[in-house]
Amino acid sequence: MSFMETAEALERVTVEEYLSGELRSEVRHEFIDGSLYAMAGASEEHNTLAGNIFAALHTHIGDGPCRVLMADMKVRLQIARDEVFYYPDVVVTCDARDTNRYFMSYPKVLIEVLSSETERTDRREKFFSYTSIETLEEYVLVAQARREVTVFRRSAQWNPEVLSQAEHTLELPSLQFRMPLSAIYRRVTCS
Repeated sequence: MSFMETAEALERVTVEEYLSGELRSEVRHEFIDGSLYAMAGASEEHNTLAGNIFAALHTHIGDGPCRVLMADMKVRLQIARDEVFYYPDVVVTCDARDTNRYFMSYPKVLIEVLSSETERTDRREKFFSYTSIETLEEYVLVAQARREVTVFRRSAQWNPEVLSQAEHTLELPSLQFRMPLSAIYRRVTCS
C-alpha cells in the first residue's frame, strides 16, 4: 500500500506517518491536523522568482549563523493543539534549535510566491499561522502575475507594506538584507 493509499484509508495520519511518507512520496503534501493536502507543481515564473530570492539571500547570509532553504523544506507549527506542516517557497532560520533535517520550527523569515491557486491561502490561512510563530520577523508574499511584493513585519504589527514600483526595494531588517524589485523579477515577465 502506498503512502497516499494509506493516508486515504486512514483518513487522518499521524505526524510520524506523514514525515515518513513524505520521504517516499513523489508529490509533496502539506499537513494540517492529520489531513494531507497535495501541492500542485510550480510554474517556471514561480521557480524563477523563488530562485532569484534564494540566490540573493544565500549569497548575503554566507557562512553566518543563519541558513536559507527553499522548496522542499517544511515549516512545523503548533496552532492551538493542531500540528501543521507547510512548505514555504523560501525559509530563513537563524535559531540553533532548528536541527531537524526535514523541517524548521523557528524561522526568522518566510517567503511565499503567489499563484492564482495559492494566493488566498497564503494571504489568509498561512498569514495567521505564520505570524503566530514566536521567532518570525518577516513574512513576504511575491506575486507572479504582477510585479508586487507584500511585506509583513512583526515590528510593524504585521501591517502590510506593498512594493510595486520598479524603484522599490525589498528590505528585511532582521537580516540586514535589501533586494530591488528589478532583481526579484529578473527573467520574469508580468504586468
